[in-house]
Amino acid sequence: MHNNYHPAKFLLSCPSLKGCPDDRGYEVIFAGRSNAGKSSAINTITLQKKLAKVSRTPGRTQHLVFFELDEDRRLVDLPGYGYAKVPEAVKKQWQIDMGEYFAKRRCLSGAVLVMDVRRPLTPFDQMMLDWCVNVNLPTQIILTKSDKVKKGAASNSLMKVKRAIEPYPFVQVQLFSSLKKQGLDLLGSRLDTFFAYVD
Repeated sequence: MHNNYHPAKFLLSCPSLKGCPDDRGYEVIFAGRSNAGKSSAINTITLQKKLAKVSRTPGRTQHLVFFELDEDRRLVDLPGYGYAKVPEAVKKQWQIDMGEYFAKRRCLSGAVLVMDVRRPLTPFDQMMLDWCVNVNLPTQIILTKSDKVKKGAASNSLMKVKRAIEPYPFVQVQLFSSLKKQGLDLLGSRLDTFFAYVD
């Protein structure tokens, strides 16, 4: 896993689908509510501390940010959604851009939905999950910051999400902690399938 994702490097940042790289190869998105830990998860999976910018200010990522693994594979950090401290018009434009991305991006091969283990399945999380399901996109839900709650509470959140995704054949869920590296190997294995590193 580490050999596959450690070479990741910043490729480009763009505000809409028009500026995206050529629609070829494999692209896996990291999406989630503002401040859920998307950037930290990307840094953890790539074993790089500063690849994706981590901010304590919700909504810092307002563009699609592409990280290249090789000529045919890219990680994409999507704009945070939810309580981001940005104008309402910007939020609405995000939804339009994201809807277009999901509908038109043919190289999209997998999604990692990032949810805070303490607040999973918010309406915004459900919206993202619905987009993934509607386009039959294989999806891995990671419940981040699992080190911040007791094992019982983490297990309860995990079971809650497992019950919610039972109808969806291509969606899986796991606990994850960037700080403790919990769930890193499991996430790496799922990414390997998204990127066709394994059959």
